[in-house]
Amino acid sequence: MLITISLLILVYMIMGKDISGLLEKVKNVDWRGKINALMDRLRPWALKAGRVATRPLLQFYYVMADEKTSTLDRILIYAAIVYTILPMDFLPRTIYKFLGVLDDGVAMLYVYKKIKDKITPEINAKVEDTLNEWFGVEYELIEG
Repeated sequence: MLITISLLILVYMIMGKDISGLLEKVKNVDWRGKINALMDRLRPWALKAGRVATRPLLQFYYVMADEKTSTLDRILIYAAIVYTILPMDFLPRTIYKFLGVLDDGVAMLYVYKKIKDKITPEINAKVEDTLNEWFGVEYELIEG
């Protein structure tokens, strides 16, 4: 139920519609439990998708886990991550080709614009640590 309502909130926000009735339905969600369960789903997806595709989702994840993040931002982040990693789509890739990929991108971009100011250097450090743990250490070439 939370997935459906979260996705509806995300779609309604993108469309500029009123979400107050939907927000009322998710006001008592245990976000700590949802955040932990999301990481369990994120890792297998990440290992298939690769380091570059995983980075923004981990940024979202760590912003979502931050105690200062609002409930609405948590819902939007949750919806964007779930929409990206679950095999369901509003516009299936197999039928709509490019449009099927574009809807994931629109959701990610919308949420990123909403929360980008919450992606701190500390969050980026956690993201890099997680990426290094999952994919191995990525070395930077130091010139000089």
